Amino acid sequence: MRKLLIFFAAGCVGALVNSLAIWLLGDHGITTRLGIAIAPNLSPSWLYPRIVWGGLWGLLFILPMLASRPFSKGLLLSLLPTAVQLFVVFPQAQKGYGGLELGLYTPALVLFVNGIWGATTALTIRYAR
Repeated sequence: MRKLLIFFAAGCVGALVNSLAIWLLGDHGITTRLGIAIAPNLSPSWLYPRIVWGGLWGLLFILPMLASRPFSKGLLLSLLPTAVQLFVVFPQAQKGYGGLELGLYTPALVLFVNGIWGATTALTIRYAR
């Protein structure tokens, strides 16, 4: 049970860092310069579900693969929420497959910020043990 709590909390930390990265990229106009229509407002209603989902995704770290390489494991596991965002969430929100309605580089942005989630989650788990 302790492991699951650590994985959930680490996923929440990863999601917080991921969310702050997306917000900063939007707030500084970087996403706009890249032609990506993602610039969220930093608000509790935007942040809270992202943190909860990040914690739930963090439970994937229970999988026994790449145990000796946490950073690699984090980057590999980050591909799962990336795939869900690109091929489930964006299409359901009428943003097209890959979120291409938001801009051509949207898939790269999602891959990048979810990589931040994976790396942060893995490092948090490593230091929590």
